[in-house]
Amino acid sequence: MAQLWGGRFTKETDQLVYKFNASIEFDKRLLAQDIQGSIAHVIMLCRQGILTDEEMNSILNGLQSIQQDVKDGKLVIDTRYEDVHSFVEANLIDRIGDAGKKLHTGRSRNDQVALDMRLYTRLQVIVVDELLKELLETILKTMEENVDTYMPGFTHLQKAQPTTLAHHFGAYFEMFKRDRLRMKDILVRMNYCPLGAGAMAGTTYPLDRELTADLMGFYGPTLNSMDSVADRDYLIEFLSALSTVMMHLSRFSEEIIIWNSNEYQFVEIDDAYSTGSSIMPQKKNPDIAELVRGKTGRVYGALMSLLTTMKGLPLAYNKDMQEDKEVAFDAFDTVKDCLGLFNGMIATLKFKKDRMAESAMNGFTNATDAADYLVGKGVPFRDAHGIIGQLVLYCIDKNTSIDKLSLEELKSIHPVFEEDIFDAVSLKTCVEKRLTIGAPGREAMEKVIALHREYLAKEEDYLPGSENYNIVTEEPDTPAPGWWQQI
Repeated sequence: MAQLWGGRFTKETDQLVYKFNASIEFDKRLLAQDIQGSIAHVIMLCRQGILTDEEMNSILNGLQSIQQDVKDGKLVIDTRYEDVHSFVEANLIDRIGDAGKKLHTGRSRNDQVALDMRLYTRLQVIVVDELLKELLETILKTMEENVDTYMPGFTHLQKAQPTTLAHHFGAYFEMFKRDRLRMKDILVRMNYCPLGAGAMAGTTYPLDRELTADLMGFYGPTLNSMDSVADRDYLIEFLSALSTVMMHLSRFSEEIIIWNSNEYQFVEIDDAYSTGSSIMPQKKNPDIAELVRGKTGRVYGALMSLLTTMKGLPLAYNKDMQEDKEVAFDAFDTVKDCLGLFNGMIATLKFKKDRMAESAMNGFTNATDAADYLVGKGVPFRDAHGIIGQLVLYCIDKNTSIDKLSLEELKSIHPVFEEDIFDAVSLKTCVEKRLTIGAPGREAMEKVIALHREYLAKEEDYLPGSENYNIVTEEPDTPAPGWWQQI
């Protein structure tokens, strides 16, 4: 068993204790970040005269070979090692000898794991942001194609007023746009480097923390060594933002499920995103939407788990904090999977536009506009509200809609109705005359769509200054041999 702390102990760790304490099964996914941090640390040690150029080059080449061998499947990260840090250090020493033992100079596992988790989380924030942007592109494309697709709008799941599919999807565009803003906010707050904080009180070695922070694309070093190793609120903040993303996906999924039902028949989900029944051959189930809705609770659970873990911990590092990784990794994977699959489902939806328009007309969604028509004829609004209520009761009794009544029937309710009432309560009129910004009218929607298109066209550089590592990709590329000599 490879351990980094055996000198103090005279007995072997109990096997059950060792397994309970070990984190290699889940923190092995931090390999790229552990090596990235080690490379920056070693370059800094050499710059500060703590390592020789020969030692630095030996260590850097050894680290690079470990990363490449794992990537090629020649080296396996297994349970002989307590964690990813001991795996890297043990294999480095095996490859380059005593120089490898100097890798950990001026560093603790506490600031090392704090760095690895921050690097990995930063990457996940960027990946989620990219997936959100892709979803926004799909939503905006649907909006652009459906400015004139009329449908009922709802409150309390009751038909309320007519709107358009573009307007309805636009509500979700705003939600996911705010989710992207939360990603940016998280990056701004978390992008400081804890490396150099040591176990909790810094180190006596003359480290250049500004250099290591710059090498890894951070804005600068963290300013309190205790907070550096005990901080997980950036992760809590990210899990909270992911929970909000999932809440938005779940609400959207619920609507797709409803729209896909036989009672609504507003949409048809593509076969690629549906499943059947083992016993009922007629079934086409919206399983992806249902699973996204269901997995929302899983992400909520990760947030609550970490909040509960952290709530009673004294400063600084405590082993409890090892529990941050499994729940966080699961939440990261869940959200990324859900965003990708949901985007594919939305992109392939078929909208039954005639059915949507028919539903809007049959649900008295134009009742408010009929009342406004009476107000325009000089009837006080409160009286107009009561008159249209009577009209709706009449239609329900006759099993018809306002637009299908004859002028004589309308006049029997109130004499001010004229022929122009039919144009006033048409879906087109009801929607088009709503021109205030944010409303569903074509003119207003086209302005909003143009603003959204402009927003998505902007490429924002969240993390400038990281020339040596491509932090935007899922798996950072191994730098070319000798690149550190150019710095």
